[in-house]
Amino acid sequence: MTVAEAKERLQDAPEGTFLVRDSSHSEYLLTISVKTSAGPTNLRIEYQDGKFRLDSITCVRSRLKQFNSVVHLIEYYVLMCKDRTETPSNGTVHLYLNKPLYTSAPSLQHRCRIAINKSTNQIWELPLPTRLKEYLKEYQYQSWSHYFSRN
Repeated sequence: MTVAEAKERLQDAPEGTFLVRDSSHSEYLLTISVKTSAGPTNLRIEYQDGKFRLDSITCVRSRLKQFNSVVHLIEYYVLMCKDRTETPSNGTVHLYLNKPLYTSAPSLQHRCRIAINKSTNQIWELPLPTRLKEYLKEYQYQSWSHYFSRN
């Protein structure tokens, strides 16, 4: 997806709606495109020494939290924005990641996996075949579960 396509998809979305796409910049793998109060914007995701973090100016970069995966990075920033109470003042644009933009609904199989993961932490104790338990354990991102179960 290009920058223009991401901008078009996010243009009429609520503030905080985001998507992750391949970066058009050769030094980065991925970019988060997000709808802000000023319109869609893009944040590059930096990958260095096996860790992911948001790209930033050099003097701030070392203070940004690093993550083992892009999913963990996004999960962290979504949780940080969950209790958003402050309102931007004097023209400042705040960045909020609230809800991923979907182009299609998740499968029923995936919705079931999320529902089970939301209801128990003890997948291995369930009276299910081992192969099904392994499938259920593949999805461990419980803080995102409410996003996926609504669509």
